[in-house]
Amino acid sequence: MTVKEAVNTFLDEKKHRVRGGELSARTWDEYKEACDTIIDAFGKTRLVSNLRPDDFTTLRRRMAKRWGPARLGKMITCVRCVFKFAYDSDLIDRPMRYGPAFKKPSKKTMRLHRAQKGLQLFTADEIRRMVAVADQPLKAMILLGINAGLGNTDCGRLPLGAFNLETGWMDYPRPKTGVARRCWLWPETRVAIRETLEQQPVPKKTAGADLVFITKYGNGWNDDSTVTHEMRKLLDGLGINGHRNFYTLRHTFRTVADESKDQPAIDHIMGHARDDMASIYRERISDDRLRDVADYVRQWLFQGSAPTLKLAHVGDERQDDKPQVEAAV
Repeated sequence: MTVKEAVNTFLDEKKHRVRGGELSARTWDEYKEACDTIIDAFGKTRLVSNLRPDDFTTLRRRMAKRWGPARLGKMITCVRCVFKFAYDSDLIDRPMRYGPAFKKPSKKTMRLHRAQKGLQLFTADEIRRMVAVADQPLKAMILLGINAGLGNTDCGRLPLGAFNLETGWMDYPRPKTGVARRCWLWPETRVAIRETLEQQPVPKKTAGADLVFITKYGNGWNDDSTVTHEMRKLLDGLGINGHRNFYTLRHTFRTVADESKDQPAIDHIMGHARDDMASIYRERISDDRLRDVADYVRQWLFQGSAPTLKLAHVGDERQDDKPQVEAAV
């Protein structure tokens, strides 16, 4: 079997899983990038049976010049998946021998790289500045990122049926894992979403008709690079530099929310699943707890510091529902 035949068979099987909803399009794109890298390094007609450990050592060196440690580790895993699939599918008669060098970067390397990049956090002032100048729909996405911990893919695939703007509640399983999430949306976030829907272009494809966010060309924002590109332009324009990006909003939400000291509620909002006994026995988390977490982050963002006391409920709404900053709405 040639390298080209191996990667094509692998990608075809993964494409079927995408169509069946078992695999995300983003993951398939990463597999495709890894397969392209394999082809570039070994050639299309090279027999898989002729690949040797020194070939994979050379491949790793090429990949390390192109990507940082985190991306390198992910691509090494993808490459290994390709050849494991070939062996498990009886396309090759023995497991691939990669040699001792074809390994992911060590934990120490990952820690040092992360330290060099600096904290993946935004300050409250930086986020307020983003919200003040961002156009729709990026403004609504930014608020969803810091309000509910949504990432690029989460926003790009957000369906209209995920939330109720009257009650303020959003139920939206993570596209990446399918883990259930529930979060209370701030008044500022709901206003921004309404503005986005009022300005929404006509979708070019039926598949985008049920999405919240549509580009000016009538396409969905389900390509991570679209959100990343627009956020980069905004950050550069504001002089907010460093290695931070849209996904930093998710990091910031988690970091600030942790100060509320309700880890189970925060995990539920984030869509983080823990395989511990407490999670197995816990049947539900009350809406009051979920809303307290959202309120905590809201106070940090709009008032400069998070409250130490829980806010009082008034029926279905709270006394603090009036937007704190004009720029945010």
